[in-house]
Amino acid sequence: MARAKRHYIPGQIWHITHRCHKREFLLKLAKDRRRWLQWLYQARKRYELTILNYTVTSNHIHMLVMDDNLRDVIPKSMQLVAGRSGQEYNQRKKRKGAFWEDRYHATAIETDQHFLRCLVYIDLNMVRAGVVNHPSEWTFGGYHEIQKPRRKCVLIAYQKLAELSGFDNYDRFRDSHKEWVEELLKDGINSRQSEWTESIAVGSESFIEEIKEKLNVRAKGRKAIGAGTAFQLREPVSRYNAVLGIKKEDIGHENTYSWDINSVFSRG
Repeated sequence: MARAKRHYIPGQIWHITHRCHKREFLLKLAKDRRRWLQWLYQARKRYELTILNYTVTSNHIHMLVMDDNLRDVIPKSMQLVAGRSGQEYNQRKKRKGAFWEDRYHATAIETDQHFLRCLVYIDLNMVRAGVVNHPSEWTFGGYHEIQKPRRKCVLIAYQKLAELSGFDNYDRFRDSHKEWVEELLKDGINSRQSEWTESIAVGSESFIEEIKEKLNVRAKGRKAIGAGTAFQLREPVSRYNAVLGIKKEDIGHENTYSWDINSVFSRG
């Protein structure tokens, strides 16, 4: 079977999702989730991957990253992390076959409110799944590291994260980040926003048009949908082909949520 072409758009923020093969819970053990994070740390060291948030669940992962105009950083990082973590698991279990679904899915995210929404969307993944009541209870997510920055084995680019969120001071960003999460938890979570896992891009109408222009002929047949300040670029036929080596994404429709784009992040 032919592999999907890699479409590269430099200088973008990407929400990356990758699910275990056939939705199997291959990351159900803490030691396997921990090894995935250890390989992510190696990717940051080897390729200078700019990591802004992450979470590892029992059968898929989420990452928020920035490519810094370096073409091969994200593909090489994903190849390292997915390849080594899957290989180690198969060797330990004496298992054969694919560990991950085909290729990861990447969605380009505009800065400003859209970036903040995606950031907190990742934090609340395991709350939506009903596994924990608060992201602080899930030790394999970026919420811990954002709220309590590390001195060793640092994954998140703290200052870059604050800057992209509109803050010149990390402590002020951290306080606001905690408030965003608490407000969404108070409001309740019971539905999903499919744009984060089924779109080529999410942002304002002008951002979507910019992405379409950069994709050029590769954007033919792809539709921008939305209203007001929230738009997304969708793949009408083969939804997951295209950006950064995407072939198939399989996050599913369960345990996700939605909220008003301006209601929570208007303070900043």
